[in-house]
Order: sequence, then C-alpha cells, then structure tokens
Amino acid sequence: MAGNNFTKVTLFVLSGFANHPELQVSLFLVFLFIYIFTVLGNLGLILLIRTDSGLHTPMYFFLSNLALIDIFYSSTVTPKALVNFQSKQKSISFVGCFVQMYFFVGLVCSECFLLGSMAYDRYVAICNPLLYGAIMSQKVCAWLGAVPYAMGFTDSLISVCMISSLDFCDSSINHFFCDTTALLALSCREAFGTELVIFILAAFTLLSSLLLITVTYVSIISAILRIQSAAGRWKAFSTCASHLTGVTIFYGSLIFTYLQPDNTSSLTQAQVASVFYTIVIPMLNPLIYSLRNKDVKNAFLRVMHGRLFPQQILRVTL
Repeated sequence: MAGNNFTKVTLFVLSGFANHPELQVSLFLVFLFIYIFTVLGNLGLILLIRTDSGLHTPMYFFLSNLALIDIFYSSTVTPKALVNFQSKQKSISFVGCFVQMYFFVGLVCSECFLLGSMAYDRYVAICNPLLYGAIMSQKVCAWLGAVPYAMGFTDSLISVCMISSLDFCDSSINHFFCDTTALLALSCREAFGTELVIFILAAFTLLSSLLLITVTYVSIISAILRIQSAAGRWKAFSTCASHLTGVTIFYGSLIFTYLQPDNTSSLTQAQVASVFYTIVIPMLNPLIYSLRNKDVKNAFLRVMHGRLFPQQILRVTL
C-alpha cells in the first residue's frame, strides 16, 4: 500500500442535511413522527391480517409481507438518522455502514420483486377467477413470498462485497444513510467495474419487476374492459387500484433518485427523493392499502367490535 495517498477509513460521516443546522430539530421531529406512524401503521396492518380470518387470502399474505418489509427497511435508516440529527459527530462505523447498506438494499430489492408477486396475484384473480384457488395455492404463495427475499438479499450481498472492497479517499458521505451511489463517489480509484455490476444489478431489479408489473396490468386492464357491466368493471379495477397507486409512487421515487445527473443540485434533490421512498412511502403504504379497501375496513370493524362487545359475540355464537 506504500505510495498511495490515502489512509484506511474506519468510520464514515453522514453529512446529508448537515449544511442546514437550523433544520436539525425540525427534521428530527418530522422523522420521529413519520417513523412512529410507520411502525404502528404497518404493525397494526399485520396484526389485523393475522387476526381476522376473512383476510387469510393470498392477496393479504403478500400485503402483510409488504408491511413487514416497510417496517424493517424504515428501521434500517430512520433510527440512525434520528441519532445523527441530535449529534455533532454524525458518524457511523465502517462495519455499521455496510450492515446498514446490506439490509437497506436487500429490503428495497425485495420490495421491488414482492410488488411483482402482488401484481401476478391480481392478474390471476381478475383474468382467471375460476382457477384462482388452484393456481394461487399455499405452496405457490410461499414461493412467491420467499423468492423476492432471496433475490433481493443476493443482489445486496454482491453489491456490499464489491463496494466494501474499494479504497476510500474520503469519509464524508453526502447522504443521511449509507447509499451505494454516495459510497461509490468516495472511491480513490476508478471503480468502473464495480459501478457496472451495481448498475446491472439495479437495472435487472427495477426493470424485471417493473416489466412483470406492466405486462400483468396490461392483461388486467384488457380483461376489465371486456367486462360488460360498469359495476363489474369498477369492482375489478378497485381490487388492484391500491397496488397500482403504491407501485407508481414507489417506482417513481426510485427512478427520480437514481436517474439524476451527477451534480450538486441533483444530489440535494436525490436526498429529498430518498427521504420520500425510505421514510414517507413506508408510512403511506398502510394508508394506501387500507383506506380504499372495504375488506380491511370491515375486518377492522369486526375486530374492534369483538374487543368492545365480546359478550354479544359469545351469545350469538351460542
């Protein structure tokens, strides 16, 4: 290593939003509120799905997995950001940085593939309703639920192994968490090979899942348009409207973040967009999938009625 103009980095400084010290308290309060709402909202959705037997269907099995991912990947980023807002150092250890990156990238990639599984579930429900039970068997649902995690964390492991092997000339990460692009910018040497692999993995994850979702929704819309009654068309469309809304917001923020040119203003915009898909979207998902969903609202009312009036339910049962 002699002759190289750098020392081994043992910790990083997360300098995102550090240029605005007057906003630290406000950001802390906003992030804290959103994080609490995210955890409670997604955890409540999971418990509701597990408690109410009427929601024990493939659609809500995937939705509970989505809520679980949102809890964990928000927890991967937000608690450390909250600590840094109240700290002068704003540091994270070398190992801690890559552990954070591993779980964050793995969970985001898993969510991309899980959204594809959810789109396939809606395709089968609308385009092959008579065979839905046979096609979406318990075994198929288990595979469609497990494969996104396996693919997502495989992508993440490759990314972390390649980036962690680089030599870093600077320890200041221009972000509020350990993101791949922010760390690649600190490399001492030309990292074209690593950047190419990261780009291929990201492109495969985004494009393959987005292509699956697009193809399924083209088929879904085609099937809906063939329904004779307007009420039938609306009912069919309403079953996938929440998922389509979530997909649009999630992929829109990802594309906006990672297709920006490399300049100072775009880095600031990327940080704002990153806040949206790392902090805000996990909070919005429970609202998107519950407020417009009659099954979830009815299940919530049944559970609340059972908690408030258990004796009435017991008498009815007897």
